[in-house]
Amino acid sequence: MRADRAVLFRAATNERLERAVRALPGGDALAWRAASRYVAGRSRSEALQVAADLIGRGLGVSVDLFGEQVCDSSKAVLIAEEYLALAEALPAPPADVWLSIDLSHLAVDVDPAGTTRLLGDVAAALPEGRRVQVGAEDAARTDAVLGCVLEVARRGLAERIGATIQANLLRSADDADALADAGVHIRLVKGAYIERVGTHPYGEETDIAFLQLAHQLAAAGATWSMATHDGRLREAVQLALGPVPVEQLLGVRPELLDQLRRRAIPTRVYVPYGPDWFRYWLRRLAESRGA
Repeated sequence: MRADRAVLFRAATNERLERAVRALPGGDALAWRAASRYVAGRSRSEALQVAADLIGRGLGVSVDLFGEQVCDSSKAVLIAEEYLALAEALPAPPADVWLSIDLSHLAVDVDPAGTTRLLGDVAAALPEGRRVQVGAEDAARTDAVLGCVLEVARRGLAERIGATIQANLLRSADDADALADAGVHIRLVKGAYIERVGTHPYGEETDIAFLQLAHQLAAAGATWSMATHDGRLREAVQLALGPVPVEQLLGVRPELLDQLRRRAIPTRVYVPYGPDWFRYWLRRLAESRGA
């Protein structure tokens, strides 16, 4: 991993840096101008408008209220209430709209049982055919995150929930089996977090692991998609396994979405919104640096 990429990832979790940049004269406006390529807006209404535009182009979407690392259970309840309001405001089926969430935003670090309850409430509020996708976070949270997902699935909501598998984690083959057995949707990603142990090196070894996991999921008959902007990996999977659904981030190579749609490959765009956009923007910058 290149040094500048690692530095940007560390900066993306630095609240002091965010406050300093946004306090500079014109700093907030300049940062927002750059970030708005990747962010649907600061409000729910702005995000829903972006989602509607994408749906109008024949694309699926997954809407996310930014946030992570909440350590207050009462705040997590308020966040879940915003997700319930978002679920109610989504355009009616057959519009292809899912939700997306990181479970540290629902205080999984301090109250896993409460997080499971809140996640189940959000999943249950969605109509048939929609899901709430649970995002990948750093490896230290993987057991807690997947534990919540699997428990919600056991409560009869498997068809309304999804989890994310990171190809760079050595544990992911076993996790993929557990999730496939539970019947939840699986989103396969390379993995973006900087980990000290338990990972494949970023680059060729992670790419190979991604391909191996893709074949594993297909062989298991899992419901899954791949979320990658790596064209070589995407096409290798499509050639070997057929029209596997592809997920992309808002603002990253948007021209590919229409190309994939014309090839009858299902697509979904991650549509994030909310006041915590600054650090998300830094992460997109870090990922753009590549290996």
